[in-house]
Amino acid sequence: MIAKFIEDEICYTGRELTSHWAYRRFGLLGDSIVAFRGPCDLPVERMADLEDILSDAPIHSTRMLHFIVEHFGISLEISILRQRLLICLIAEELNRDGAVRVIRRGDDLYSGEGKLSVSIAVQSPVSTMIHAGLNVVTEGTPVRTAGLSELGVAPEGLAEEILVRYGEEIDGIARARCKVRGVP
Repeated sequence: MIAKFIEDEICYTGRELTSHWAYRRFGLLGDSIVAFRGPCDLPVERMADLEDILSDAPIHSTRMLHFIVEHFGISLEISILRQRLLICLIAEELNRDGAVRVIRRGDDLYSGEGKLSVSIAVQSPVSTMIHAGLNVVTEGTPVRTAGLSELGVAPEGLAEEILVRYGEEIDGIARARCKVRGVP
């Protein structure tokens, strides 16, 4: 699992959720997780979630921490399970020292009544992809939100921890799959 934090800010527009984005943009070939900071400007016409499209609910934030994951050779259902693993890891990391209380509902995170994250898993012709975005600030969001800044969390430090932990989990799953003997 290749992991990389991108220092440059990138505006997430939905175009990043296409196969081989990390390879074409950063030369990362294979299963990868990339984190970066930047705004989110996702118009309805580029959304993948049909429920959001039908409710005409574009996503906008002036500053988010984004994770883009790409896996090859797995189904959309397994990708959705990995999406939820990623969200659980983020919640664990945020709740680790007890200063922050974040809860997971499905593939979203909340702090109090404020929605902290957006997330989707999709399937391309050659891979599956996950986007998870965490609000850094809450100004300008279309719904009631929570942000990492108000929780006192530095996005860069959180990103580095999640990149390591997600890679360790995926590698651990691969090891666990290989080390068991077949049972009759």
